[in-house]
Amino acid sequence: MPEHVELRLPDDVRLHVEASGPADAEVTAILLHGWTLDGRGWHRQLAALRDGFGDRVRVVTYDARGHGRSSAMPLRTATLAQLGDDLAAVVDAVAPAGPVVLVGHSMGGMTIMEYAHRHPEHFAARAAGLVFVATTAEGHTHTGYGLSPRVARLIRLAETTGAGVLARCGSWCPPRPLLRALRPSIRWLLFGDRCDRTDIRLVTSAVARASLRSIGGFRASIGAQHRLETLAALSHLPAAALVGDRDRLTPPPCAESIAAALPETALTVCPGAGHMLMMERPAEVNAALAGVLHRVLAGAPRAVPAGVPGAAPTARSDAVPAG
Repeated sequence: MPEHVELRLPDDVRLHVEASGPADAEVTAILLHGWTLDGRGWHRQLAALRDGFGDRVRVVTYDARGHGRSSAMPLRTATLAQLGDDLAAVVDAVAPAGPVVLVGHSMGGMTIMEYAHRHPEHFAARAAGLVFVATTAEGHTHTGYGLSPRVARLIRLAETTGAGVLARCGSWCPPRPLLRALRPSIRWLLFGDRCDRTDIRLVTSAVARASLRSIGGFRASIGAQHRLETLAALSHLPAAALVGDRDRLTPPPCAESIAAALPETALTVCPGAGHMLMMERPAEVNAALAGVLHRVLAGAPRAVPAGVPGAAPTARSDAVPAG
């Protein structure tokens, strides 16, 4: 059974953290969810990691501030910068020693990039592998919702305006009857060709737990982030990036730019899949995560650039080329 921890941060926000596996495992994998979601979205990965790695890997999920079972937060802290700081605190609390593999979906991937940007020495000392799932390092640059540019601009304007209104609504959560009525829209926006009904219910349940302040407050930071230069300094790490070719929020150019910044990254494009890859294509996500974990467990050599602080230099990397 997973252990449940309430981690209190310096600003008194409480994060709901779940961990399974021994504290002295060889590697700790920390899985970060996306915007308006929560840690339950990784349930198919949790089962696969338990079956495939047993006690060799400790697995941690947590609900970001203002999401899921974590507490609400002040609006001024609804930023990716704050989420990067929170991740550093989680690493210290749940994995004080040993290598860490960071796995991020959507906003979770952007949180990993912010952690690397804001805490480079801490990151270099702890991070041993990366998996980016349906995420971007370029804000809303490529977000077209699968529509014409003109219509996409109108939707983005309406979304941005609506987010500003929601951000001022406090810690209230969306009404569940409204979310049930919006399920067809959620299915269109987040999923590709195939969608399990239980996944729609899980996503709707997660959105119902996110505060309106969180739903609206994080939007500006997510749209504005640009961290390709930060990623370029991480090319020594075993990494994977995955994207669905029907993803309306972070389409394939988002993953392609990540792979270009990390030229040794294994890039997987999932035909017919949308934004919720860990639910839609668990086999592909599980395989990518397992591949990175196996390389970390095997002590894959890390060709660390001279400018990265806190990391020991090695001669070369044996990562799989993007393709």
